[in-house]
Amino acid sequence: MTDNTKSAWPEDLLAAITTSDDLHVSPFREDGHTYGTPTWIWSVVVDDGLYVRAWNGRRSRWFQAALTQHAGRVSAAGAEHDVRFDEADPSVNARVDAAYERKYAGSPYLSPMLQDGPTSATVQIRPTNG
Repeated sequence: MTDNTKSAWPEDLLAAITTSDDLHVSPFREDGHTYGTPTWIWSVVVDDGLYVRAWNGRRSRWFQAALTQHAGRVSAAGAEHDVRFDEADPSVNARVDAAYERKYAGSPYLSPMLQDGPTSATVQIRPTNG
C-alpha cells in the first residue's frame, strides 16, 4: 500500500495525461530490466496522483508484474516516463471511481471498471525521474 503523499508529476504533464486517453503501462518483466509489452489502459488523476486499474482485476498479467517489480515505464502524453507502481490505498477508491465516471462517462466499459475486480486492482503510478 502507498501513503497519500503528493505525486511528483509536473503539473503540465499531469494535465496532459488527464485529458488524453493514450496511457500504456510496461512494468518490468521477471528479470527486473526488460520492459513488458505495453498495455493500453484508462488513467485518471486524483489529488495530483495518477491512478490506473486492471480490467481483469488482480489476475491481470500487467498488474501482477507491476506489484512484483514496482517499476517500469509508461507512455503518455507523447513521451515515455520511468515510473514506480504501487498498490493504491483503498481509501482513495471512491475518488478514483468518481474520476473514472467523469472522464469516461458514456463508455460501455465504465460500469465494469467500477466493479470489485478492477477496483481491487487500483495502482498509483509515480515518476521515478521527476
